Amino acid sequence: MQITLLPDAAPRPRRVAVGEFDGVHLGHRAVIAGSDTVLTFEPHPLAVLRPDASPQLITSLEVKARLVADLGVEELVVIAFDDAFAHQTAQEFVDHVLVERLGATHVSVGENFRFGHGAYGDAALLRADERFQTRVVPMVEVAGEVVSSTRIRKLVEAGEVERAAGFLGAPFCVRGEVRHGDKRGRTLGFPTANLAPQPDLLYPGHGVYAARATLDGTTLERCAAVNVGVRPTFESGLGLLIEAYLIDWQGDLYGQNLTIEFLARLRGEERFDSADALVLQMNRDVETARTICQARSATVPGR
Repeated sequence: MQITLLPDAAPRPRRVAVGEFDGVHLGHRAVIAGSDTVLTFEPHPLAVLRPDASPQLITSLEVKARLVADLGVEELVVIAFDDAFAHQTAQEFVDHVLVERLGATHVSVGENFRFGHGAYGDAALLRADERFQTRVVPMVEVAGEVVSSTRIRKLVEAGEVERAAGFLGAPFCVRGEVRHGDKRGRTLGFPTANLAPQPDLLYPGHGVYAARATLDGTTLERCAAVNVGVRPTFESGLGLLIEAYLIDWQGDLYGQNLTIEFLARLRGEERFDSADALVLQMNRDVETARTICQARSATVPGR
């Protein structure tokens, strides 16, 4: 899939899906269906318009791009959302971005999509424009509940990654560079790949999770037991830690990018009376994570 910054996009006939698409959840996928181009914004508009209300993002731009590419989209066009763009009127957005710059013949949006200065642009404005066909997609529901990025964030924050996956259409995942830690896991017999949390991104609530880990640019895929938290048994004082123990793996991952898909929450984060008690529980966690991961992989074609 080609990734294009808006100023570099040459006009051509495009079927464009427009939205922030944070999480690329089932509702977003319904909007994107049938489109060859996805138009999105970076950073999140609220980070510019109302920084105090800007949410932690479910997906970084890199993860969003991968998820969009997996849907068969040919091109991801990224608009740098800044103060100047925020003051563009809804009609200017239609005229200058959708028509002049992108050459849109079809435009697809969610029913609650708003755009332009003051959020005055809506589906009705798009439908009234005869230069392209407009498709307005209603909200998607799962088990009677509306799928939304806000709801997914709350589930992930609560550690309910399995329910979140039901709304996302795929496991919630994080991606990051493997960094050096304090080697505590190695001394316990469980060397971990440590990811540095980014303050603008969403992470699961504190606890231990069954996961699947994939190394960028390779076929390496391993079941993993992942701890998200502050490691209370040792009072590290390091803040939030993302520590992934890759099951049946030995090797150096430092400096490489790792994607972790969270499959299920095993337990909350606990303080143990001794290192031995912690190791005993970690052994249980690893075997449970292995069982869950292998069962999930067996249901996915090609895994």
